[in-house]
Amino acid sequence: MKQGEIWMADLNPVVGSEQQGIRPVVIISGNAMNKNLGISIVCPFTSKVKNYAGCLVLPMDSVNGLESDSEVITFQIRTISHARLIRKTGSITPAQLEQIKKGLTEILTY
Repeated sequence: MKQGEIWMADLNPVVGSEQQGIRPVVIISGNAMNKNLGISIVCPFTSKVKNYAGCLVLPMDSVNGLESDSEVITFQIRTISHARLIRKTGSITPAQLEQIKKGLTEILTY
């Protein structure tokens, strides 16, 4: 598991308004954490694109492996166990990772 990779993850069980179900997530934590701690910080995707401020919209392509155009929901950032990760489906570009980090900064500044 490396920063910038997209994995299918089982986010159940959830509480309240947390993003749920088996869905793609992008790993945003650094590789040292991903390699050594058994957990990763991720942002989930949704196929219900709403163009939220601070969220990145990605068109599906062969690199990211998404099944439809999707939005990274940065305000649903979450630390998950690697046991929740099912399979790698693709990755994002370094520029897209920077956009997600910028979106996180915006969200944390609200």
